Amino acid sequence: MTLLRDVGAMAARLSGLALVICLAAVGLAEAGQPQPWQLGTQAPSTVVAEDVMVFHDFLLWLIFAIAIFVLALMVYACIRFRASRNPNPTRTTHNTVIEILWTAVPVLILVAIAVPSFRVLYYAEKTENPDMTIKITANQWYWTYEYTDEDLVFDSYMLEEEDIDPATQTYLLDVDNPLVVPTGKKIQLLVTSNDVMHSFFLPSAVVQTYAIAGRVNEGWMSLTREGMIYGQCNQVCGINHSAMPIAVQAMAAEAYETWLEDAKVRFAAAPAPIRIAAGTSYE
Repeated sequence: MTLLRDVGAMAARLSGLALVICLAAVGLAEAGQPQPWQLGTQAPSTVVAEDVMVFHDFLLWLIFAIAIFVLALMVYACIRFRASRNPNPTRTTHNTVIEILWTAVPVLILVAIAVPSFRVLYYAEKTENPDMTIKITANQWYWTYEYTDEDLVFDSYMLEEEDIDPATQTYLLDVDNPLVVPTGKKIQLLVTSNDVMHSFFLPSAVVQTYAIAGRVNEGWMSLTREGMIYGQCNQVCGINHSAMPIAVQAMAAEAYETWLEDAKVRFAAAPAPIRIAAGTSYE
């Protein structure tokens, strides 16, 4: 019994340590991007991400409880049924109650996991009735964002290392023109590609939608906090695969409307690329 109390005390200490680590990990992830020596996931930035993180934490504690319970049973069995205490081992081969329990309990655990899992999966795929729609086109190697409701289109390229401001920007993550969205709005994402397969991946938003030429895949997000969040194309798409970061700037509704008015003027004034048809002669 003393040993079991020690095991219980150790489990309590480990639980406290796990909680501290989880809180520290969330603190590290507040910047919306990966951090050095980060533990755990990035802090959620969308409503779907919040639900996924709650489900993740539920699974973490469930697995931890199962592991401690199994460890305690193993320690108890090693002590209670050791050879020195049982010189004549029992010949019992079956126990109906135990066999029912070790069949029924895992089934109940799986049901307890399945119910919230299906709820989160269904909610993550519920893309109807969006407040706005953005078409995202992947290219080798940059992104094109089209605000279909606002007649606004612009490209987003990774900033070169010499153009990075170390005080406010991160090389390989920041871009010249981030995707700007309002907080609290349901944003439909239509993702496609102009060439090879890419992937629109935002870890803190729990968004990953593949970009495939000739096909439009659908997703959605609703940002819950202002600030920058980052992602990258995580589908190997060519020699400059690492040069396709995704930067999303979430703004309050009023600030977003101001940005939108300015963006329509700024990007409309940008010179269009010169395209020469094949076989054209200028003689």
